[in-house]
Amino acid sequence: MASAPSRATPPSTPPEENPAALIRPTRAQRIGLGVGLLVGLWLALDLFASILAPFVAAAVIAYALDPPTSRLSRLGLPRGVVALFMIFALLLGVLMFALLLYPLLIAQVGLLVFRIPQYATLLQGWASNVLSDLQEHFGSDVVNDRIRELIAGQAAAMLRVLLSTVTGLIGSGFALFNLLSLAVVTPVVGFYLLRDWQVVIERVDSWLPLRYRDVIRAQATEVDRILSAWVRGQAMCCMILALFYAFGLTMVGLDLGLVVGLSAGILSFIPYVGSISGALTSLGLALAQFPDWRGVTLVGGVLVIGHILEGYVLYPRFLGDRVELPAVWVIFALFAGAAAFGFLGVMLAVPVAATIGVLCRFWLRRYLSSSLYLDPPARP
Repeated sequence: MASAPSRATPPSTPPEENPAALIRPTRAQRIGLGVGLLVGLWLALDLFASILAPFVAAAVIAYALDPPTSRLSRLGLPRGVVALFMIFALLLGVLMFALLLYPLLIAQVGLLVFRIPQYATLLQGWASNVLSDLQEHFGSDVVNDRIRELIAGQAAAMLRVLLSTVTGLIGSGFALFNLLSLAVVTPVVGFYLLRDWQVVIERVDSWLPLRYRDVIRAQATEVDRILSAWVRGQAMCCMILALFYAFGLTMVGLDLGLVVGLSAGILSFIPYVGSISGALTSLGLALAQFPDWRGVTLVGGVLVIGHILEGYVLYPRFLGDRVELPAVWVIFALFAGAAAFGFLGVMLAVPVAATIGVLCRFWLRRYLSSSLYLDPPARP
């Protein structure tokens, strides 16, 4: 009787080539790796925060310009040529905008500097009149002459301190260095990042752990959806509001309407801050400039129309329900980023806030479908 053929022994696979032979990390090691990466990132940001602003700005530009660049590249054009054209078009647009508005902005800034003493005198007189009325109603025991002089003097000094602070910041060498680095380094880095954006994304994707790759990709896609909608929609809203406020306030005769309108539109990326600061500043300047209430009413009409345009036309059209970022969360993120890393923190605030929001919603869905939530209470 012939013996059964012996089973062939498979060749041994080296441990480094056999995934089953790899040492699986424990849960504590995974958590330690994640915490270590976060701490390392935080220390790197804290150490290099003063020089990272141009690179972060370049990454923002590359992220915003990647969709049109990819569409043009799919038509057969070299991506490097398309990226160079995009960066050049962006620089040309910014330069044309600056050249058109530069003379007007310089004239209005000079007018503001010239009128600061006048505004200080008006503010001092207004504070003195208010305190006089309070003294008549509540008596000299509550509001005495010394308090009146102190508050009136401080009200006038506030504008002088503000002016000197702004002038010092504009004229400081560090501010000029940051401005030059943003103007020179950002376009160069932005071009290289935009040219190699897809390569960088594919390289990072290849580094993802195989076990969690699908989950990480799904969350990254959600972050990209929310962040792209917020960045592009908010940019359109800010640009339209800045042009509207600048044109409207200038047309009604407000001397500093161009500066105030542009500032209000640009600051509107912070919920409520742009509209509130623009309204308070423009109404205060209107009260100081116009001798009657007609000019103040016209300025108020421009502000009301701008608020209606912002709340009922622009935001529903460009943002709508696609952006799952509550206004309070955005405000907190911007202020927290500014407190932690300054201008760099402001640029990173919204991406970090969007990422944290997506992860919190993911973990909440996991919790609501887990036994920790679904396990019924024990019966007595």
